[in-house]
Amino acid sequence: MKKHTLSVDFHWEKWSAEEADLKELGKKTAARLLFEINLIHHFEQELLRLKNADAVWGPVHSSVGQEAVAAASIGPLNKSDKVLGSHRAHHQFLSKALNYVLGDWDPGTQEWPREAQEVVNRTFAEILGLAPGYCGGRGGSMHLRWKEAGFLGSNAIVGGGIPLAVGAAYAEQKLKSGNVVVCYFGDGAANQGAFHEALNLAGIWKLPIIFFVENNEFAVGTRNDDACAVKDISQRAASYSMDGYIVDGQDTPGIYRLMEKVSGEIRKGGRPAIVEAKCWRHYHHAGDVPGSSYGYRDKEEEARRLALDPRTRFPESLLEQKLLTKKEISAIDAAAKKAVETALDFCVEGEDKTIIKESLWPDPATAGEGMRSDGSELEGLPYIDDTYSGPKKKARYSESIALVTGRWMEKDSKVYEFGEEIANFGGGAYGATKGLPDRFPEQVVNTPISEAGFTGLACGAAMTGLKTIIEIMFPDFALVAGDQLFNQIAKARHMYGGKTDLPLVARARIATGVGYGGQHSMDPVALFALFSGWRIVAPGNAFDYIGLFNTAMHSNDPVIFLEHHSLYTKSFEIPENDLDYCIPFGKAKIIKPGDDITVLVYGAMGERCRKIAEKLSGQGVSAEIIDLRSLDLPSIDYDTIGMSLQKTGVMAIVEEAAGAQTIGPRIAEQVMVRFFDYLDAPVGCISSLNVPNSVSRRLEAAAIISDDEIEEKLTAMAKRAWR
Repeated sequence: MKKHTLSVDFHWEKWSAEEADLKELGKKTAARLLFEINLIHHFEQELLRLKNADAVWGPVHSSVGQEAVAAASIGPLNKSDKVLGSHRAHHQFLSKALNYVLGDWDPGTQEWPREAQEVVNRTFAEILGLAPGYCGGRGGSMHLRWKEAGFLGSNAIVGGGIPLAVGAAYAEQKLKSGNVVVCYFGDGAANQGAFHEALNLAGIWKLPIIFFVENNEFAVGTRNDDACAVKDISQRAASYSMDGYIVDGQDTPGIYRLMEKVSGEIRKGGRPAIVEAKCWRHYHHAGDVPGSSYGYRDKEEEARRLALDPRTRFPESLLEQKLLTKKEISAIDAAAKKAVETALDFCVEGEDKTIIKESLWPDPATAGEGMRSDGSELEGLPYIDDTYSGPKKKARYSESIALVTGRWMEKDSKVYEFGEEIANFGGGAYGATKGLPDRFPEQVVNTPISEAGFTGLACGAAMTGLKTIIEIMFPDFALVAGDQLFNQIAKARHMYGGKTDLPLVARARIATGVGYGGQHSMDPVALFALFSGWRIVAPGNAFDYIGLFNTAMHSNDPVIFLEHHSLYTKSFEIPENDLDYCIPFGKAKIIKPGDDITVLVYGAMGERCRKIAEKLSGQGVSAEIIDLRSLDLPSIDYDTIGMSLQKTGVMAIVEEAAGAQTIGPRIAEQVMVRFFDYLDAPVGCISSLNVPNSVSRRLEAAAIISDDEIEEKLTAMAKRAWR
C-alpha cells in the first residue's frame, strides 16, 4: 500500500506585539485607542447599572473585557470600510461610528467634537429603546445599524449575520470600491451552518472580507472546548481557501498591527481571512454577574484574567514606553467618562439617573410604521391595465421570466441573480434564465447547494448597493434558508428603524402534481404571509409576470414570486415591443365576470377555475373569478373583492395548497369583518388535503384538489346561498 503525504494551502500565524510595535503606533493613535477603550468600558458599566435598575428593557450583552478588541481592530480600517456586528456589539458599533465622525482627532490636543458626542448619545438612546436612537429604539442592544458610518447591522441570531456580511463584501467587490468588510462574531457562531456556508462562498469568490472571531471561550456557559472539534477556530480557514491568524485579545497593539496587515493585503487582492482574538468577557452571557456564580468558571481564573485586562495592561505599557504620562492617561479616562455621563444625562433623569426621559420615548402610534417602504419609489411607473391593446406576441411563461430578467440586467449592471444551476444548461434547470448566462456571465451566478448562504449573501448585497434576485429551486428549500428569509430579510427594515431598503426578488417554482414528493412540492404562500416584510406575488400568466416583475425590481422591499410549474411551458400573449411596463402591487384582476359567486384564486388556479366557471355556466351558476395576483395580506385587493360581493353575496377561495399552507382562512376572516352585510353565506375555503404530496401518482392525485371537486363545491355553495 502506497501512501502520499498531502498538504493544505493554508497560511496560519499567531501574532503578538513587541516593543517596536507599540512605539510604531505613535502617541496620537495610542491615545485614541486608549480613549475608545475607556469610553466603551464606562458606557457598558452605565448600561449594566441601568439594567439593574430596570431602565433597560431586554438583555444587555456587555463587552466588558473585550473593549480593546473592537477599538484596535477597527482603528486601522478606512472610514468607508464596512462592519457587521454580533449580538454582543456595543463596542463594535461605538468604535466604527466614532472612527467615522472623528477622522484623525487627537484626544490629547483637540476638543471633543459635538458629532462624536451625538454618537454616544444616540447609541445610548437606541439601546434604551428611545426615539433618538439610530433605529428609533426598535433595534435596541442587539440590532444596531448606521448605514452612513458603514455599520451594516448587528444581529441577535448567533451566526445569522455572517452571510449578510459576505453579501456586503460581494457588493464591494463588484462595485470595485476597494473597501474591506469585517464580520464580527463569537466562538459559538462558528458552529452554525450559516458560518460554513458563508465562508465557503467567500472563499470561492475571494471576497474582501475578514471574519473576526471574538473567542471569549464560552457560548453562554458552554466552554468552546466542549462545543468545537478544533481548539483554534481560525484553523477552519484551511477548509475555505483562507488565511488564519490568532492574536491575544488583550494585546491592543498586536490586534491593531495584525488588522493593519490583513486589511492591507486584502485591498491588494489577497485572500479573505479569519482573525481569531482569544479574549475574555468579564461577566456572564448577559448582565454583570461573573461566570463563577453559575459554576462554569472559577474565581481564580477570573482574577488571573482580570489582571491582564487591557484597561490596565495597555496604559501601563504606554507609560513604560513613555508614549503617555500618568497625567495624560488620567485626562483621557476622565474625558471618556465625561462623554458617557453626558450621554447618560441626554437619556435619563432623576436623582440616581435611572428614569427614562418621557419626551424621548417613541410615539406608540408609530409601532406599525416602517414595515415596508413608503412606496414613493413606485410612483410614476409605466403602469398598464388589463385592457392593453397594443401589438402582442406569444411567449412561454419560462421564456418571459428570462426575457424580463435579461432586460433588467441589460439596463442595470448592478442586477445580479444567484441560484443553483442557473448558469448551466444554457438557462438553468427549468429554462428561467435561458440565454442569460451567455449574455451576462458576470451577473448570472451559479452557487453551491447552499440556500442559507446565497440567500443571506443576496440580502447583504441588496443592503449594500446591488439589486439581487435569487432562485429557490423548490419552495421547500426555503425552510433550509429560513433564518435568512424570515429573521433577516423579512424583519430588517422594521427592526432597523424603517430605513433599510432591501431591493431583492426571490423566485420559487411550485412543483405540485409532478411526483416530486413531500419535500419538493410545497406551496409556501402561507409561510411567507406570516412575515409582513415580504411582498408575495403569484402571476397566473406571462403578461402579468413581466409587469409584476418590473414593479418588484423598482421596489425597495423584498418580493417573492411564486411560479407554478404547470405554467412554465404554456404560451401567453405579451406586448411585442415592451418589456418595461409595470402592474401595480395590490391590484386584483377579474378574469371572468359573474353574478352568483365570487371565486378568489391565484397562480395556475386562475386558468383552472376559469374553465370550471365555463362549465358552471351551463348549470346556471354564474361565477366571477378574481385573480388576486398580490398575496401578502396587506396587499389583498379588498376593493375589488367588496365590489364583487355586492353582486354575488357568496365567496369561495380556491387554492391548490395543502390545507394548513393556505391563506384562504385569513382572507375569509377579513372578508367577513369588512363585508358581513354583503354575505348571504359563510365564506368557503377550498384546498387540497392537509398532507404532504406523495410520490405515488395515484396518491398525489387523490391529495390535490381536482377540477371535479372544485366544481362540486362551488355549485353547492352557490345553490345553498340561493336557498
